[in-house]
Amino acid sequence: MRRAQARKKSARGRVYSTTPRRYAAVRNAQPARTFMEANAGSLMLMSHAAFVVDQDSGETLVTKNSDIEMPIASLTKLMTALVVVEAKLPMDEILEIGNEDVDREKNTHSRLTVGTELTRSQMLLLALMSSENRAAMSLSRHYPGGRTAFIAKMNAKAKALGMVSSHFADPAGLSSQSVSTARDLHRLVSAADAQPLIREYSTHEESNVQVGRRTLKFINSNRLVRGGGDWDIGLQKTGFTNEAGRCLVMQVTLQGRRIAMVFLDSFGQLTRYADAMRVRQQLERRVNMQPRLITTSAGISP
Repeated sequence: MRRAQARKKSARGRVYSTTPRRYAAVRNAQPARTFMEANAGSLMLMSHAAFVVDQDSGETLVTKNSDIEMPIASLTKLMTALVVVEAKLPMDEILEIGNEDVDREKNTHSRLTVGTELTRSQMLLLALMSSENRAAMSLSRHYPGGRTAFIAKMNAKAKALGMVSSHFADPAGLSSQSVSTARDLHRLVSAADAQPLIREYSTHEESNVQVGRRTLKFINSNRLVRGGGDWDIGLQKTGFTNEAGRCLVMQVTLQGRRIAMVFLDSFGQLTRYADAMRVRQQLERRVNMQPRLITTSAGISP
């Protein structure tokens, strides 16, 4: 007898499973037609959704299920960072981790214990580099008007960026009600890419942080930043929840071109990175990066 799966409805009316995603390989192993030569075959991406754009020309290079709304996990923290940076609050102000910053929904672990005091700059670094949930929550709580005003600003910013299929319910991405699309997220990547501090902090490899009497080492959540080859990564963010799967956004430079990559709902720990490598390899095989054919799972479009 098949066990019923718990399901949850997003803020925009979509229904998502709240149980871990398993056996997703068959579903995700769908081709994404791209800029490739006609005789090169289809690009097989294992992520459920993907969107890759040449930021210099604005051309879409890869698209797969790019308009489907889905939870985005800690990719949310890019919007959190954007709101913090644009608020121009003092980066040397001391913020404290409070009980209100503890994750009561998923009970995720954090090395930032209640009472930890760090500067706003350090909180932002840990939120972007190590995807520290309590750091993101503290940043929102110390915003003028508190967390409610902060989340409202996140959604206002999304609207201003033209992210028409996005909704943010929390600053850390723990809620499955925080949803977006691969296409929308490339707009967020482009906006965040214009902020030098977000670029710097999201690509920082590691940092030693004084937490109370201890010095703790935090590392980047993206293995490509930590030594995954000769990637030229200008900005990145990873994410994972059971509802969202494993997610990745990056701004990279390939063949002198700035490329924004978005991969959503990958089912394995390495799949999102493998998809990024597949796209990179196809790009590097091309001398002229001009799109020939673009398609979604629904069909082909010129």
